[in-house]
Amino acid sequence: MSLTRSCLHARLPALLLGLSIALPGMVLAADNPVVAQLNQRLIALQANPDSAELAAFERLQAQQAIAELAEARRSVRERAQYVAERRVEIAEIAVRTQAAQRELGRLDRTRSELLVEASRREAERARQEAERLRIQAQIQAEESERLRQAAEAETLARQDAELALTSVAGQQSAKLSAARQKEARLAREEAELVSGAKLPASKFEARGEVFTLPASIFASGSAKLSGVGQSSASSLAAYLQASPKAKARIEGYGDKQTNGQRRAEAIRDALIAAGVPKARIQASGKGNGTSARAVDVIVTQ
Repeated sequence: MSLTRSCLHARLPALLLGLSIALPGMVLAADNPVVAQLNQRLIALQANPDSAELAAFERLQAQQAIAELAEARRSVRERAQYVAERRVEIAEIAVRTQAAQRELGRLDRTRSELLVEASRREAERARQEAERLRIQAQIQAEESERLRQAAEAETLARQDAELALTSVAGQQSAKLSAARQKEARLAREEAELVSGAKLPASKFEARGEVFTLPASIFASGSAKLSGVGQSSASSLAAYLQASPKAKARIEGYGDKQTNGQRRAEAIRDALIAAGVPKARIQASGKGNGTSARAVDVIVTQ
């Protein structure tokens, strides 16, 4: 399992030694050129005497992500490579940030020494030098803060991917879920480009990805699709065609004029007419609905 920061502080010397020994062997053993390239970037951090002891936790996380990339199956390799690249980038940013902070500390100490010396020298000259160093320290602090915020923003922006890959042992169900959501997101983008229409909003539940369609997709008092309904059906058809293994279960909810089965069949017929194979679609009625919920389209892989 991944090391926490509290454990890392207790085992920092051993981790740094292990990192310096392991990295060269990892480059030689890597069959994937991306793995070798990422390992080489970590080696460059270790080889630099000014950064060898900095950002040990981030470099260890990067090493773990590279190891996982080297062992990743083809289905998750792209995601594993993306996370490994981000981990290495975060490690590099952390090294630069900590180096800047260390330099800032050195400048602060120098400033203090100059202030002491100023008591024995010309006061105005010492104040001018102190002000120069204060401005320089401020610039360094602002740069350090910018780098820290950039690293944090990158971490937050990739949180979904990190959740599936932070454990060395791995949680296969979480990885599979993240991979499926990514596939669904890519398929959504492709479908919207192909159909020229925006897909309805969806949510992921235990039964699959659920698109809830309002009553406005039907003409008043009938199961005939309105213009909005045609657009929604077109985008859903493109979405299913972008995921050849996906299947759709359509659950219709009726009102006083039209029952749910007819509504479900209207969506099914529109999907088939748009090119989705009939074998991949099921349609059924589920009782009465509301203006906000006339049809549920449940997509499963």
